[in-house]
Amino acid sequence: MIKEIQLRVNLIEERKENILLEKAAKFLKISSQSISAIKVLRKSIDARKKETIFNYKVAVYTNEATPEESTYTFNYKDVSNAKKVHIIGFGPAGMYAALRCIELGYKPIVLERGKNVQERRRDLKAINQDHKVNSDSNYCFGEGGAGTYSDGKLYTRSLKRGDVRRIFENLVFHGATEQILIDAHPHIGTNKLPKIIKNIRETILDFGGEIHFSTSVTDFVIRDQKIKALQLNNDKEIDVRAVILATGHSARDIYELLHKKNIAIKAKSFAMGVRVEHPQEIIDQIQYSCPGERDELLPAAAYSLVHQVNNRGVYSFCMCPGGFIVPAATAEGEVVVNGMSPSRRNNKFANSGIVVELDIDKDFKKYEHLGPLKGLQFQKDLEKIAYFAGGRSQTAPAQRLVDFVEGKQSDHLNETSYQPGLNSAPLHSLLPKVIGSKLRKGFPAFGNKMHGYFTNEANIVGVESRTSSPINIPRKEDLEHVQIEGLFPCGEGGGYAGGIISAAMDGERCAEAAIAKL
Repeated sequence: MIKEIQLRVNLIEERKENILLEKAAKFLKISSQSISAIKVLRKSIDARKKETIFNYKVAVYTNEATPEESTYTFNYKDVSNAKKVHIIGFGPAGMYAALRCIELGYKPIVLERGKNVQERRRDLKAINQDHKVNSDSNYCFGEGGAGTYSDGKLYTRSLKRGDVRRIFENLVFHGATEQILIDAHPHIGTNKLPKIIKNIRETILDFGGEIHFSTSVTDFVIRDQKIKALQLNNDKEIDVRAVILATGHSARDIYELLHKKNIAIKAKSFAMGVRVEHPQEIIDQIQYSCPGERDELLPAAAYSLVHQVNNRGVYSFCMCPGGFIVPAATAEGEVVVNGMSPSRRNNKFANSGIVVELDIDKDFKKYEHLGPLKGLQFQKDLEKIAYFAGGRSQTAPAQRLVDFVEGKQSDHLNETSYQPGLNSAPLHSLLPKVIGSKLRKGFPAFGNKMHGYFTNEANIVGVESRTSSPINIPRKEDLEHVQIEGLFPCGEGGGYAGGIISAAMDGERCAEAAIAKL
């Protein structure tokens, strides 16, 4: 017999051997000897009260063995000579579109502007140490997309868009720890993701798919409202029948190309702001109500914050406990920041994006003449301001948190994890009013919710501008573009996803849709 039950374990009990067995037996009012196995299905931590509680959902097996293998199988076929589906971009959406094509017996041809994970590291070193931005290979572009070297958080609310568990199981199939199947907020870590992505690449190649790195799509050949060919690197043309467009939220050249060719795109609302960095110790003390160092059984504490300012949300985004701030620019002349954490989350800083909701119909009046590109240009202009305020390099403009709210330029800044360095700048006056004024009201409100959060021991760093796409590429119910036959906008770049898992699920759906058309 199998029963699923919920168990609560406090910090002292968590140290005890066989505590789940003991708790399960007591809960079910049976002898512990009659329990043959316990399988943890879900684990989370509740630190809202003074006592920290571990919540477990477990399957209790009595008189039968725990099933050892997953019920998910991935039946990849040799597609070397099969019909082709072309996929532009090799982030989560592109990767999972390719894997799904192979399962369904079609050959994916992946075109990725960036480099593979190994070669990409050199370009990340160049941006961190030499302040040189390779516009095709950086923290956003390259094998695995933006998530590869910026954290690998797997939390998603997109439970109705597809089989979330299937994506997690596939990551485990390709080398991820089984812990991601259990944790309430699963995370792989920037140090471990590249190996998993390499394994996915090898699966695609082993079963007859193709992946072409350093290959940019520079034009679409459209005839009779059908996509007929792609131009690559301003040179070679290849014929196509079905194209999945999975270029990510930073592929501005693709948006501009679509607009230039009168292929329908729409401006959409998004969010922008700054990244705030605290010593991790401060966040631990707040969240775990502990005066000193956190208990060794507890992970680096995270937080999630939201506050309404003049009917606009100000909220935390991509919170990275024990992490680093990284430079996420995709071109020279701009400064963009993002956050990441290694798998152990053992760095001494915690960082999070703190962003403001922007309304595409109200907040971009002076950009209206740009039509669907208005939000994109606003993004660009703010990143350019950050570039000049940082000192015309990848050094980022920064201010201590309380100084920002009080409107004072900081005479010195706190230590930071941001490798290119910080430059003291008056972000309170540099940020557009629609963002800066709401942040200056939001931070004190966060301090009221988390006592100790609103402190000058924290820096704010600008700008956090790539939270999501400022563009939506419209598609019909069958996921094909509303205007161009054979084109399937996909993932974050199309405006249909907000992270690794939702993008991966959308990639699978678009693969199925493209194949249905073929």
